[in-house]
Amino acid sequence: MVGFLLGAASMFAVTYSTQAILPQLGKTFDVSPAHAGLTISVVVFALACGAWIWGPFSDRYGRKRSIVLASALLVAPTVGVALAPSFDVLLVFRTLQGLCMPGLLTAGVPYVAEAFEPRIGGRAMGYYVASLVAGGLIGRVGVALLAAGLGWRWAIGLLAVLPLSAAVLMQRSLVNVPTSAERGGMFRGVRRQLRNPSLLRATATGSAFFFMFVGCFSYVVYRLERPPFGFGPAAGSLVFVLWILGAAGPAIGRLADRIGWERLGLSALALAAIGLALTLPESLPSLVLGLAFVTLANFSGVTAAQLGVTRAADVDRGAASAVYFSLYYGVGSLGAYVPGLAWERYGWAGVAVTGFVALAVAGVVLLSAYASNGRSP
Repeated sequence: MVGFLLGAASMFAVTYSTQAILPQLGKTFDVSPAHAGLTISVVVFALACGAWIWGPFSDRYGRKRSIVLASALLVAPTVGVALAPSFDVLLVFRTLQGLCMPGLLTAGVPYVAEAFEPRIGGRAMGYYVASLVAGGLIGRVGVALLAAGLGWRWAIGLLAVLPLSAAVLMQRSLVNVPTSAERGGMFRGVRRQLRNPSLLRATATGSAFFFMFVGCFSYVVYRLERPPFGFGPAAGSLVFVLWILGAAGPAIGRLADRIGWERLGLSALALAAIGLALTLPESLPSLVLGLAFVTLANFSGVTAAQLGVTRAADVDRGAASAVYFSLYYGVGSLGAYVPGLAWERYGWAGVAVTGFVALAVAGVVLLSAYASNGRSP
């Protein structure tokens, strides 16, 4: 799995490479916090749009071809972001990055199900999520620390080495897996999956976690720069070290095998709500503990949701993944902007409220599924 996990990590590192340096981007280009957050939103929105192409593409032409091609294509716009002369140009290159990424992501979930899960079960999805965590740490903490010493342009530009190395390694190491799409019917599977209730439940769950998580970690860096905390950008970015809790991914996958992805999702929603509540006091220990709960809950919930995706479809898995990630990232793109508007008007309490609303929606969806099936959660 090494080459595949490197590819997944590099994709996630590039996705969130601007999140920890939003204040520096705001100063460089003289834009507000909410507008700086668009550097996340445009990537996420483009990823949501690109999923409709890459998912069916991987069903018809193969997961390996999709993953390797997307990783190679990601290199050029990453360099472009580092060299962008204006904020508008930076957003264009971030959009191009987002259009490349679904080849890695929407093909990645079905590739795990087809190449690895038959041998090691839910742990395989756990390893995949853990690799995304590692990429997130590189993209946030690594970029922030490099930006403090070399400037943000060098920090972003050096990330291009990761997808380039991953493309070479994956071309040599990944095995091909059979595809199931009917010839001439690339989008027929998408239409079928849009009517799949199990898939839509998993999608609502994952999207809620993503919205809440992006909002929290996009704007906590602003909170940490203000009194009573007063941390600089490099020190404030260390909050992203909490992402190391995602190393519990394989264990979370095994737990999902035992109790089911829906029960795991509900438990994660409760933990996330507790975590958000703990971030409200102006106390550093309470804030860090709350963010730790939010982080662990997010990776548990996302692992559960992605297992729900793989188990909702036996065929057209690329199409199912496209439906999931297009909606997941479409909602997530709002998570980098709407909480920013709440931050500008209401401060951190506004950001927390947007997270509570997202979690409540997912809770209603999961509990209604149990009620309709006559089960207890």
